[in-house]
Amino acid sequence: MTTPAEAVSPPAHPMGKGTLARQLVVRVTALVALLTIVLGMFTVLASFQILQREVDDRLNAAVGRRLPDGDRIPGDPTGSGVIRIDSIDGVSRTISSVTVPIEAKQQLLAVRAGDPVNVRLEGLGMYRVLAREYPFHTVVALPMSEVTKPLTSQLVMTALLTGAMILVSYLATRRVVEASLRPLNRLTATATQVSNLPLERGEGQVPIRVAPADAQPDSEVGRVGLAFNHMLDNVEGALAARHRSETKVRQFVADASHELRNPLASIRGYAELTRRGEDALPEDAAYALGRIESESDRMSVLVEDLLLLARLDSQPTLDLQPVDVTEILLNAVSDARAADSEHQWSLDLPEDVITAMADPHRLHQVITNLLANARTHTPAGTSVTAALRAEAGSAVISVTDNGPGVAPEIQPTVFERFTRADASRVRQDSGSSTGLGLAIVSAVVKAHGGSVELDSQPGRTVFTLRVPLA
Repeated sequence: MTTPAEAVSPPAHPMGKGTLARQLVVRVTALVALLTIVLGMFTVLASFQILQREVDDRLNAAVGRRLPDGDRIPGDPTGSGVIRIDSIDGVSRTISSVTVPIEAKQQLLAVRAGDPVNVRLEGLGMYRVLAREYPFHTVVALPMSEVTKPLTSQLVMTALLTGAMILVSYLATRRVVEASLRPLNRLTATATQVSNLPLERGEGQVPIRVAPADAQPDSEVGRVGLAFNHMLDNVEGALAARHRSETKVRQFVADASHELRNPLASIRGYAELTRRGEDALPEDAAYALGRIESESDRMSVLVEDLLLLARLDSQPTLDLQPVDVTEILLNAVSDARAADSEHQWSLDLPEDVITAMADPHRLHQVITNLLANARTHTPAGTSVTAALRAEAGSAVISVTDNGPGVAPEIQPTVFERFTRADASRVRQDSGSSTGLGLAIVSAVVKAHGGSVELDSQPGRTVFTLRVPLA
């Protein structure tokens, strides 16, 4: 069975998969990256439009002026790649600081008047070209490298700045998120500590609370901390009330069991005294006296079991000492074999002596209860094996039978008090079960600091108990 402490998963890494911190950091960083990339794209696009407009302005300035022979193109005093072709009466004149191949010249002359267009000239690359028909056909071209070179540099810088911005935003967001989530992590740590407290028994005190600094109503986490503290107060009050009620019930059971001893002893005594004159009694009266003795004996056993459970609940007092578990197991199986010869009893013992720190009387009682449980709830001819081994600092005792098994619906509560097996599994000649045998087994083993488990399916049922080695 999984305990609350085992059910609590280990603390997650602050940036572990699935954590809120990681989700926030990733989402904020992704948002910053998206905005930065979009802004960079718009910046580059705007720069492209500006640079291209400047080229178009230079083309318009160059195409609108008549040139004297030998003059350079206006707006291009250095001759930085501007090409101009004037075609007058079928005669063309090319003015350029670069050599214009004949194929490129033909491409330029083929451009019709209109808005500037981009043309890839043979041997020269991409050019921005503008043509005019008045007063004669004139074509002016500028290399697009004047746009692409600065734009490439800008793209590289934009990419570097975008990467740096994403990295900085990731680091900054991580620090901010981790700092913001520290109160929530402290609240989680408090909840983990509370979940590990042994609240199933005792007064159920919960001494742990969320720190006042994390329980302020002016923030979301603070309101959660305040509600958590209020919940712990209610839980502590409920556990205290439960403990008081359980204490009263245990005290009542102990007192009632103690007080019932004397009346039961008197009933048995008077019944035995009356049976001495059994020959003078009618047959039905003798039978009734026999039933009175039998039921008073059974009730005495029930009272003793209740008194033992009450003592184990309040103050379990055990005479702990090094005990030879092999000897106790041998004696218990021998007693079971003498009490019932219809079952097949066997032992599986190690060669080495196994010594446990236990109360010999109580340990014998526990093994006897397990063997009696197998005898009571399995049919005649069932094979029952008692085994012993040492494992991980514990003496491990198991009782295995090949009977019909424990019903799945009662397995989770089989060690609780007054849990009874299905009537079809109880031998008709064994009497009715009190439902306390396995509860005593669990209580005694836990008082030893050990554990008891059940593994059952049709054809194989195993009760395994562990007690610390000496």
